[in-house]
Amino acid sequence: MRERSRIFDDVAGVAGGAFSALAGIGEELSAIVRARVDEALDALSVVRREEFEAVAELAANARDAQEAAEARIATLESRLAVLEAKHATAAPSAEPHDHHAGEGAPGGPPPRGEGDDAVPTA
Repeated sequence: MRERSRIFDDVAGVAGGAFSALAGIGEELSAIVRARVDEALDALSVVRREEFEAVAELAANARDAQEAAEARIATLESRLAVLEAKHATAAPSAEPHDHHAGEGAPGGPPPRGEGDDAVPTA
């Protein structure tokens, strides 16, 4: 009987070693397959889910920031309209005076130079 239990112990040891070897081979195979799939995905220009989700989150944050900026611009525009309306009612409605009239500035007549001898024809 003692010899039988030793045989069973030996068989159990060999089986345990075989299982550990198979587990190691399984891990190696998994790593090789993963590497091949990564190469195939890179060749096809496919994005991983983690990268896609990160970019999607960045886009959502940018969209939120844009909406906040648009709301702020709308608020500022309405405040500016109120200020312009107040300024228009408070200021007298006088025509602006052109300080540069007669000097050739925009809005005034062109300057007369020394070579302006042309006679207007009727």
